[in-house]
Amino acid sequence: MFSRIGSHLRRRRGWRALVTSAALGALAAAAFPPVHLVPALWLAFPGLLLLAGSRETGRAAFAVGWAWGMGHFIAGLYWISHALLTEAERFAWLVPLAVPGIAAVLALFVAVPVVLALRWPEGWPRVLAFAGLWTLAEIARGVVLTGFPWNLLGTVWAFGALPVQGAAWIGTHGLSALTVVLACLPLVWGRAAWAAGGAVLAGGALFGLVRLQAEEPAPAPVALRVVQGNIAQAHKWREELRIAHFRRYLGLTASVPPAADGEGPIVVIWPETASPYMLDSDATARALAAGALPEGALLVAGSVRIEPRPEGAEPPVRIWNSLLAIDPAGSVITRYDKHHLVPFGEYVPLRSVLPIETVVPGNLDFSAGPGPMTLSLPGQPVPPFSPLICYEVIFPGNVVAAGERPAWLLNLTNDAWFGVSSGPYQHLASARMRAVEEGLPLVRAANTGVSAVFDARGRVVASLGLNRTGVIAAPLPAARAPTLYARAGVWSPLSVSILLLGVATALGRRTHVPS
Repeated sequence: MFSRIGSHLRRRRGWRALVTSAALGALAAAAFPPVHLVPALWLAFPGLLLLAGSRETGRAAFAVGWAWGMGHFIAGLYWISHALLTEAERFAWLVPLAVPGIAAVLALFVAVPVVLALRWPEGWPRVLAFAGLWTLAEIARGVVLTGFPWNLLGTVWAFGALPVQGAAWIGTHGLSALTVVLACLPLVWGRAAWAAGGAVLAGGALFGLVRLQAEEPAPAPVALRVVQGNIAQAHKWREELRIAHFRRYLGLTASVPPAADGEGPIVVIWPETASPYMLDSDATARALAAGALPEGALLVAGSVRIEPRPEGAEPPVRIWNSLLAIDPAGSVITRYDKHHLVPFGEYVPLRSVLPIETVVPGNLDFSAGPGPMTLSLPGQPVPPFSPLICYEVIFPGNVVAAGERPAWLLNLTNDAWFGVSSGPYQHLASARMRAVEEGLPLVRAANTGVSAVFDARGRVVASLGLNRTGVIAAPLPAARAPTLYARAGVWSPLSVSILLLGVATALGRRTHVPS
């Protein structure tokens, strides 16, 4: 059957080849959350290499790879349009431009590996080379132009904890490499190929089972109370609704379940920018928030932070997207400012040249914080944690400050921007992968969901679904020993890529040796 499909793909020419390639790229996006149609990759990836390999010129092969990337990223990132439509009167004109424009750039990270892979002979050499090159391109995608490592291919396995345990050794990027190899098996059809694929899957499953069967240490003595206010983005910053929104969070906070015997102090967690008031500078709002807490509890809340600048300075104020820790007396005991800002969402690159407003209300550029850090809560018996605001959690190997390993990861986010779409589920999958990679539990507070608590193996301890209002009550899972990936970082998947390219080159040379 696949040989007939392959013959058909090789014969496609001109615009038909480009449309077919784009359709295959879109099909591959169905493997991402929440659909997880992983078998679709067995057509999408072989089809890409067959279409590209049957072109007469490198330019034509590049066009095929770029078209595949366009289809892939438009289908995978369509939800970005939801953010623009929250203020349709200002940003609706960007809808037909934003997603295709982003996809056009990201598609280069598909086209380049495709063209380079054609330097290796067909069969195993090309498949292994393409897997290595794809992974290098994914790593680069997380760095170039501030980086956007959303929907790394390895996250297609994040429908459960078992399939993603390999990320503890080789990271999500390393899983991407293995996924490309598995997806391209139809190109090396034969018993040996399918045996190799089966061995990879069986080995991954066995590795996962061993890790998940290990005895789980006792939770840390902390009672987590994650509040999900479920406020639609279109309503979030409306002046006449601010008091109602704040009261909703106060009411949910006042209703949190008490700590069980031996559970330890209560930590109430609000999502990114949950407070409609500037908690850092608004003592009244801070006192109200502290007054809603159970006795002795702490509040960790997302809030915009503002600071006036000297007279005559432009702009007159600086603003940060911040996390604040507030004690029972209403004092701010520590803070963190988001450092990895969203281009065009929280700031406009080249603002003097580009006549574009930020999607965030106010049209002011947010300031960036100093970088990843481990926060301790002075005088409080709560283990230190690494704060991550919004999409800071999608960057593998960049969620923990160097030399300051925390006991847990805390991700505050506002996925209301994405509406009811695949976006919140894709974001959640990235968070799960960071827990596995680092061997640390991850707590996620999302305004409209999905809020969740993952243990250090990426298992769901508790969660609250999309567009639901409520509170998660859960213990804080224990941290595990640093994983290989936590120690080696990006060098681990880089080693996988180099190994694949080395084996591909060796096999390619054997292919060209005359008999």
